[in-house]
Amino acid sequence: MIDQYNRTIDYLRISVTDRCNFRCVYCMPEEGVAQLCHHDILTFDEIIKICKSAVKLGIHRIKITGGEPLLRKDLEHLIRMIHEIDGIHELTMTTNGYYLEERLEALKEAGITGINISIDTLDEGAFENITRHEGLEKVVSSLRKAIAIQIPSVKVNCVPMKQNEKDLCQIAALAKEYPVHVRFIEMMPIGLGELFQGIYQDKILSQLERIYGIARPCRERLGNGPARYYSFPEFQGKIGFISAMSHEFCEDCNRIRLTADGDLKLCLNYGSRWNLRDFIRSGASEKQLTEYMYQAIYHKPRRHGFLEIKGCEKEIRKMAGIGG
Repeated sequence: MIDQYNRTIDYLRISVTDRCNFRCVYCMPEEGVAQLCHHDILTFDEIIKICKSAVKLGIHRIKITGGEPLLRKDLEHLIRMIHEIDGIHELTMTTNGYYLEERLEALKEAGITGINISIDTLDEGAFENITRHEGLEKVVSSLRKAIAIQIPSVKVNCVPMKQNEKDLCQIAALAKEYPVHVRFIEMMPIGLGELFQGIYQDKILSQLERIYGIARPCRERLGNGPARYYSFPEFQGKIGFISAMSHEFCEDCNRIRLTADGDLKLCLNYGSRWNLRDFIRSGASEKQLTEYMYQAIYHKPRRHGFLEIKGCEKEIRKMAGIGG
């Protein structure tokens, strides 16, 4: 559908859980966060109702997120249910990769069309410092298997910051070694992200060009969202940048988010939300739900205003509770 600023909104990110086995320093405190009660989390049937209304409004791309989505019981069943909805063109997932390897075949059979794996470093010590968890070898093994069984689209997500700055070129080299796209996602000042100094696109691109040669911008669209991709000589995959801070892309934003407890979020930085769970549980019909969602999406904010929005307007939840 078209929002009030004439943007086409066709991409919905659905958080299926606020739980995560990792405690990444920019996402969740070491002790974790207060977890949602089972009753507060959207059921599969409720998620499907929302997806069907979303399709009627022009949403054709869906990404499953968390927390860590693979902690949600019977996730493959939900993916199959979404895949069977007429009008869904892409169904992807973002994961930390720890539990992924043993479930890849089932996910592919259920209809997943792409998997993004978060890897901020290939150094075991730095990995444990950032995630507060062991398991780098398991994550990389999941990446290799996703490629081996030919998941249609495999990407690596990396959040550049001072803690992993020396590792960024090595992360980028995954796109040289494997047919995967590596995306660098600028740190955003949301939740614990406010405490960390991110590294911006231009600096990373300059470092990569010194090592791997001149980067050439890609014209083709390679994903659901705002990433801008570059090709490097002899690389099998592309290098992408999601640069919300240094190269704001709000005028082309095409996404909305659904939290695990049913809040429809129109922009990461705004605390305002429309609760679809309560609306559904009040007895709303499919037609009423679709109209409710239309009104919400139409009023999506013009821009994130990360450096301007303060006070009660600003999102205060941690990223794990938002869905990223």
